Amino acid sequence: MGVVMQFLSDNAASVHPAVWEAMRAADQPQAPYDGDGLSQRMDAAFSELFGRDCAALWVATGTAANCLALSTMVQPHGGVVCHREAHIEMDEGGAPGFYLHGAKLMLAEGEGAKLTPDSIRDVLDPIRDDVHQVQPHAISITQASEYGRAYRPAEIAAIAELARERGLPLHVDGARFANACAFLGCTPTEAVGPADALSFGCVKNGGMTAEAIVFFDPALADVARYRRKRAGHLQSKGRFLAAQVLAMVESGLWLTNAGSANAAAQAIAATTADRLMHPVEANEVFVRCTPAERQSLRARGFGFYDWGDDAARFVTAWNTRQEDALALAEALAAL
Repeated sequence: MGVVMQFLSDNAASVHPAVWEAMRAADQPQAPYDGDGLSQRMDAAFSELFGRDCAALWVATGTAANCLALSTMVQPHGGVVCHREAHIEMDEGGAPGFYLHGAKLMLAEGEGAKLTPDSIRDVLDPIRDDVHQVQPHAISITQASEYGRAYRPAEIAAIAELARERGLPLHVDGARFANACAFLGCTPTEAVGPADALSFGCVKNGGMTAEAIVFFDPALADVARYRRKRAGHLQSKGRFLAAQVLAMVESGLWLTNAGSANAAAQAIAATTADRLMHPVEANEVFVRCTPAERQSLRARGFGFYDWGDDAARFVTAWNTRQEDALALAEALAAL
């Protein structure tokens, strides 16, 4: 049977109609690169969203967003403290090392792919302050984490306090930032904390080809503009990327879409409590399944990724049908 119910990735979801419409509306002569009116609106849109002055740049991919943001903070001889399971470590093909010209990722532990002040100190404290060891230049966390776990505002605040004590800027990989906000029910400002930069995800949440880097330190944005061009990410028709981001942010669609995806994930998780590997706090459901059980699910038309030898990952999206989520929940319960 062919796959008819897709839970592979929210990257595979369709583009939201409002995003298509915004791109069609942008299809008229305008200033090139980021000089168009839509690109110029991004700073104000994110400043309103976060309630503080922001500088926002569009890029085409989440990898570029993460790496360009970090490149403004980290020198080639430095390092970035991140979780061992962080996307920048596991799923970006060495791009951080490329964009940061050889800077090191300094791997920390933490349950649910979340860092804590103690796990960060475990990495920082043994480092001697001399030229023979790589010195930390930044900390990067993921909201929601690679296992779909949301940092509570107090948790981010504690990490940010440690970062300030050590003189380290804080970057937040927000590929699923909207899902974390929808789960937490807090403001975007609370969900990002006093970070210096946020990679604001749109593609996973109904966008087509646009992500945003939100800088809460305007000086970092000034550096990033040059690095974006040098990296080949200053697209000549940037208005189409800005249109996607604004369609999500200015209307509140970013949060509505995330809420829909989260609801579908909760429907799946409701019948799999004994199999769940992690609490479901975003739109990812990690379930223990044997190879035979996974084969039987695929035979029934469900698409998903294996997660090691004994588990599966199911990802919902803004357009996941409730009946598909319930069908998967029933199939998992019947295993």
